Amino acid sequence: MITEAYRKSCERLDNPPWLYIVTISIPAASSRRSPDSSICPSSACSEMNEIGRIATDPSLLPASVLAQEIAAKRLSPVDVVDALLARIEALEPKLHAFVNVYGPNARLAAEAAHKAIRADHAIGPLHGVPIALKDLIELEGQVTTGGSANWRNRRSVVTATIARRMISAGMIVLGKTHTVEFAFGGWGTNQHMGTPWNPWDATTARTPGGSSSGSGVAVAARMAPWAIGTDTGGSVRLPASYCGLTGLKVTIGRISTHGILPLSTTLDTPGPMARSVVDAALLYNLLQGSDPLDPNTHGIIPADPMPTLTRGVRGLRLGRMPAAEREGVAADMLAAYDRSLDVLAGLGADIVDIALPFRFADCLNAQAIVQAEAYFHTGHLAEDPALQLDGAVRRRVLGGARVSAQDYLATRKLQRDLKQAMYQALDGVDALLTPTTETAAIRLDDVDQDKMPSRFTRFGNLLEMCALALPNGATAVGLPLSLQIVCRGYDEAMALRIGHAYQQATDWHLQAPPT
Repeated sequence: MITEAYRKSCERLDNPPWLYIVTISIPAASSRRSPDSSICPSSACSEMNEIGRIATDPSLLPASVLAQEIAAKRLSPVDVVDALLARIEALEPKLHAFVNVYGPNARLAAEAAHKAIRADHAIGPLHGVPIALKDLIELEGQVTTGGSANWRNRRSVVTATIARRMISAGMIVLGKTHTVEFAFGGWGTNQHMGTPWNPWDATTARTPGGSSSGSGVAVAARMAPWAIGTDTGGSVRLPASYCGLTGLKVTIGRISTHGILPLSTTLDTPGPMARSVVDAALLYNLLQGSDPLDPNTHGIIPADPMPTLTRGVRGLRLGRMPAAEREGVAADMLAAYDRSLDVLAGLGADIVDIALPFRFADCLNAQAIVQAEAYFHTGHLAEDPALQLDGAVRRRVLGGARVSAQDYLATRKLQRDLKQAMYQALDGVDALLTPTTETAAIRLDDVDQDKMPSRFTRFGNLLEMCALALPNGATAVGLPLSLQIVCRGYDEAMALRIGHAYQQATDWHLQAPPT
């Protein structure tokens, strides 16, 4: 246990908080904090109840702590960037998370941030904090491949709105991370650009989750404190599940997609991938807001999640998924799911049974929207047999050529009907709880590209809802398991509130892979 003296030293900040306690091994379930255990409120180190080791490496700090320490001038952005670049250099040859690392530019930005902050010219609370971007996000003058070897030399002529907002806030871009080609796949594989290595298994290549595979691996392996992913059918939440992260899928229009290479303009949503709900909420708060270059954002009023983040779940009604949906889910995932509901019930939530108007798998078959729109954007590449495309991605894109106008419009009508039926089913319920995936990360050799791991995530995109994935357990061999909190559209603050309450009562989000 952390001593009271150490807790007080953390709270007084007499000691540098980047002497951060990092738990490497996964403790037994019996060692988890109970929901009513005391929690030190101000420092990440106080959340630990087991000491693995004390590290002086700032790359191991979560983003929220980095922001606090940089703003307080106790930690220099230069030291943070140097530590992260050193970690990338050491781990990248095996993990293959990054397409490009902007080392010299990141160091220059860190030096500028250091000088500005020392001169009391900080731009804002995230000034000097580094981040990694999925390689769909345009940065003017930099290469954006979209995960395609055919675009290795494609230089961006615009900067994405979200990138501009982060840079304007003083954040430092470390580099671009790998993605499934054209972001069209959930396992995280990439035939020609390479598949990132899930760091939770040092010996066996396992699914990192996709399509935001590199972002998931980079954050899990502490090569970046947080990253941006995009989610069209689960592509933030799937890598969050497989890599033990917190990932927020926002509602369409919450965050601008201008300057992000599209898969489906109807369904695409960018979002934060982080190590805690607090980190995800901070980044989400910066990124949300209207953008004149993205019509989907017009009329969407920003909603700050921070005032309600710590209100807890007492009195909330949280829906348990129907018993029929347990079929096909791994036993360890179900056990973790059931324990998570018990934790939330122990915190005062009312867990209620609900009847859904459809099976989750039904939404897997509503493919016409994404297929037609993917074909519109990249069909000319898929149609060219001379170009090297991932075989599975080519088949998915070409499937859009067979979608008729009638098919497309019928699916849009189905989308509206299912959304109305789902909202009626959730009347009086604050959130629906499900596992994020059916299993933990599987071996790459076992992947069937004709099947998707998005059974529990796809409906959130189709029905224009928001959802949060967060770690809630581990398999017998230490692979992360994940809980999904699904809320009505534009109720991200509620999903984050529930997730934060869960993370205050558990420590699964504090575990690190054996890298």
